[in-house]
Amino acid sequence: MDRRFSRHFSREVARALLPEIRGWLAKLRMLQPVLEQQERGLARLLGQGRDLGGERVNGWLRTSVALQSVVREFANRQIQVKDVQRGLLDFPAIVDGREVFLCWEEGEEALEFWHELDGGIAGRARL
Repeated sequence: MDRRFSRHFSREVARALLPEIRGWLAKLRMLQPVLEQQERGLARLLGQGRDLGGERVNGWLRTSVALQSVVREFANRQIQVKDVQRGLLDFPAIVDGREVFLCWEEGEEALEFWHELDGGIAGRARL
């Protein structure tokens, strides 16, 4: 049977990752606005025809690398971040022999829902 994902989570394994995931989401939420502010500042300077370098660019690079590092934590595990602000995530899983997503939103104590790969949160059902 063809599968879209090479990694699949059991409910227990995904649940065990939740403490780390909460930390990763917090880092993403902290880094995103910093990176956006840095990019706006750099764009303003570029718009004025300035050459850029030094601490401004280095700060932007450090922030960008830190954000990418957190994004890789999810990507390496094939966990899909659907909405950073809501903390909405999908974990590839096998339920009743079918490839689906376990669906979790920050604030939920445990993984209690799943949905079809193309279904989205509106179609989620209780496990």
